[in-house]
Amino acid sequence: MTNPVIITICVLLLLAYIFDLSAAKTKIPSVILLLALGWIFRQGTMLLEIPIPNLNSILPILGTVGLILIVMEGSLELELNREKLPLVGKATIIATVPMILFSFGLAWAFSYYGLVSMKIALASAIPLAIISSAIAIPSAHHLPAREKEFVTYESSISDIIGVILFNFITLNETIGVHSFVEFTWELVVMLIVSALATAGLAFLLNKIKHHVKFVPIILAVVLIYTIAKTYHLPSLLFILLFGLFLGNLNHWQSVPFIHRLHPETLDREVDKFKELTTEIAFLIRALFFLLFGFLIETRELLNPDTIVWALAICAGIYVIRFVFLKLFRMPGKPLLFLAPRGLITILLFLSIPAGQMIPLANKSLIIQVIILNALIMMFGLMTYRTQPEQELQAKPAGEPLPAQD
Repeated sequence: MTNPVIITICVLLLLAYIFDLSAAKTKIPSVILLLALGWIFRQGTMLLEIPIPNLNSILPILGTVGLILIVMEGSLELELNREKLPLVGKATIIATVPMILFSFGLAWAFSYYGLVSMKIALASAIPLAIISSAIAIPSAHHLPAREKEFVTYESSISDIIGVILFNFITLNETIGVHSFVEFTWELVVMLIVSALATAGLAFLLNKIKHHVKFVPIILAVVLIYTIAKTYHLPSLLFILLFGLFLGNLNHWQSVPFIHRLHPETLDREVDKFKELTTEIAFLIRALFFLLFGFLIETRELLNPDTIVWALAICAGIYVIRFVFLKLFRMPGKPLLFLAPRGLITILLFLSIPAGQMIPLANKSLIIQVIILNALIMMFGLMTYRTQPEQELQAKPAGEPLPAQD
């Protein structure tokens, strides 16, 4: 039995790699193909009556580790300087304000039709309002640099603010002054922990001379995140700050202790660390979406009772997003379509306390919203052409193209 399992996993992951390679040409996000492959594999096992153990408990573990690595991978690639501040500001507002507006709008609908309190409705609405960095960041890899940076900032900030808001709503029985004071304290504690942990891990990254050095750093990052999450701290903030610090060492020269890290040497180590993080993130992301696709049941996917809700939710997402992109003069295409729901939505949905779950927001609705958003994103990417492609089509036949730098 061991050999068939190993062969199957290797084949599935190699197909996932092919999907990732082909995404630039086909414009089909690899997540759609991974979900479809997982679902087809499930149908095959059922047809052949192959016994498969219950894999539901593995999904949150893969999702948590994948979220950490994907946010860290994206933040390591971001350049942070004064010129980027306007873009970061726009990304923060477009990530936060539409999410809050949509959460309260959808919560009102859940509350009205589901006959539950607004607070309980919010617990189910917030996961559907968060952009999934696990899908958005890889899907933006082939976009122009500015759009790619915007998507990385926006989706990472959406994850962080969304998780903070979700925890604030679900962990407080009543919302009052005490809740906000406690929340502020938790944020301050997380900032202090992030600063100390980032400095310590950067020092270790530079000082460890053993031939195995990057895996322990990644394990330490996952450990710090998980411990902070256990105490309900906004732990994704640490991942974002850690990645931004390592990815922008050249901008921290004025900080007193930076020279002790020998930035010129550490930069080379960070490049290697980034490569390893990218490869592990790909592996975990592929396993997560393959497993999620495998766990999708056809009756949940085609549930007629939730499809109207799913369509209305998707319409609300893109109407609000269109307004804010226009308001801040950001390009509607392809950014309008890059608002997928996915890994973080699933993780938060699975984290809703039993007493705060509502019948309207069930697994069928979550699956349908994720699939519909992924298909809309695919359509947007397939109909979008980068500037060089547009210029090429506009050139008369035989006219030479301008020289490229």
